[in-house]
Amino acid sequence: MKELVTAAAARCPDRVALVDGVPAADLRRRWTYRELELRGARIAAALLEQFDPGDHVALWASNSAEWVFFQIGAGLAGLVLVTVNPAYRHAELAHVLRQSEARGLYFEPNYRGRNLEEIAEETTAAIPTIEVLGRLGDLIARADQLDSGCALPDVKREDIAQIQYTSGTTGAPKGAMLSHGSISASYYQTLGRAGFDEETPPTWIAPMPLFHIGGTGGATVGTMTLAGTHVILPAFDVDLICQLIEAENGSVTLAVPTMLLSILEYPGLDEYDLTSLRTILTGAAPVPAELVRRVRRRLNANVVICFGQTEFSGNLSTTRVDDSPEDIASTVGIPLDHAEVKIADPISGEIVPLGRPGEICARGHHVMAGYYKAPIETAAAIGDGWLRFGDLGMMDERGYLQIIGRVKDMVIRGGENVYPREIEDVLVSHPLVGDVAVVGAADETWGEEVAAVVRLAPGVAGQPDPAELFEFCRSRLAGYKCPRLWFYAAEFPLTPSGKIQKHLLVSMIAEGELQPIANYARKVGEAPSPGSS
Repeated sequence: MKELVTAAAARCPDRVALVDGVPAADLRRRWTYRELELRGARIAAALLEQFDPGDHVALWASNSAEWVFFQIGAGLAGLVLVTVNPAYRHAELAHVLRQSEARGLYFEPNYRGRNLEEIAEETTAAIPTIEVLGRLGDLIARADQLDSGCALPDVKREDIAQIQYTSGTTGAPKGAMLSHGSISASYYQTLGRAGFDEETPPTWIAPMPLFHIGGTGGATVGTMTLAGTHVILPAFDVDLICQLIEAENGSVTLAVPTMLLSILEYPGLDEYDLTSLRTILTGAAPVPAELVRRVRRRLNANVVICFGQTEFSGNLSTTRVDDSPEDIASTVGIPLDHAEVKIADPISGEIVPLGRPGEICARGHHVMAGYYKAPIETAAAIGDGWLRFGDLGMMDERGYLQIIGRVKDMVIRGGENVYPREIEDVLVSHPLVGDVAVVGAADETWGEEVAAVVRLAPGVAGQPDPAELFEFCRSRLAGYKCPRLWFYAAEFPLTPSGKIQKHLLVSMIAEGELQPIANYARKVGEAPSPGSS
């Protein structure tokens, strides 16, 4: 962190480094790199009055400029930042603080009508490691009164910068330990592939939450690697994103597929001048080819597909702006430099031939140092030195990766492996479909039956016509891949990073919370036609 801040401040001290992109334009604050370096050093000094380098300090707050200041100050002080989702409740907060052995917790007093201060006081009273509890704003105010000339520790690239807790879609969240060097390397390369460099630095319009790797890693650290401008939004808001792209000449943003759909479907989109937007980074969940095409047509922006996970410090692979439309629409690009990738049989671990599906595994300096205080989980994830992504994919002879789906999401129907991603790509190209999740539903005959949960496209009334969608699939896919169970959902359960929580859909189907609008499941030997039962 010190290397990044110091280098940017020396190279372009008067360039705008950070903009607090609040809705009211007259209240938007901005800081140059000289000011960012000074404020970061003062916060580091304030933190070192209470903590020692290497201590774990948690931050429980929503997006703000103060969040970014704290991250920079903690990095300069050599502290390990524990990022905490402000939507967490008592039990979730307690788990993260206990498991991370945090010595301190800073928070914002209120978040979306909830008294975080009261929750923090009640929760930390029973956690013996917590020695310091305070408001984020009070720390910033105290730091502003200090001298920034105190000696700061020598922080190395391999030192742990953050502990980020995974979304916990299966079991309790685990704390991935990420180093300063691994985060900066990941997003420096990502922005390079997105068409940016020191001569053409990005202005990143940043709606992603800062407790997430895409926010704290991509927008904050990534932008700083090229001395660009970071425009932080308090939360995802389509109208505010458009405002800030126009007002700040935003050139890049990161939006997961659900966010992209919201932007494309926004009625007021044409009211804004978005011509400065050069590149949209997207990923975190499968990106259907049709969605890529819609973005390119509607926004006239490059689309860079990113694939990775928190445990790999962000991205493993990306497409590039000069890739062919076919590669951008159908692959997740090639691995980052210094990342070694293999495609392995999920059971045996043997490398599979090019063009054959298997689990994506990677190794290199981007890999997390491990899950904090979780040796069993760490061994399961990277016991042999290879990080197992849990994603099924294929690699072609050029090194381009194609994602098929999650290992745990693969549907095994009558002994046939069915990959939901392939079916979702077909269905989302239908004009009735806004979004879709394909999952496996328990079935006495086939073991699992292919089920599709559909959200309609904007402006489409009523429920989807499953017979039409079934025949649409039948004309494009082998019969055993076509969903037999059809469900309708007005919205999907999502993780904080925008991923559809398919395990919750499976549970909702099993427990009857979702009722099928059509059931074409058949017994062995019956004709595969709509209306069979």
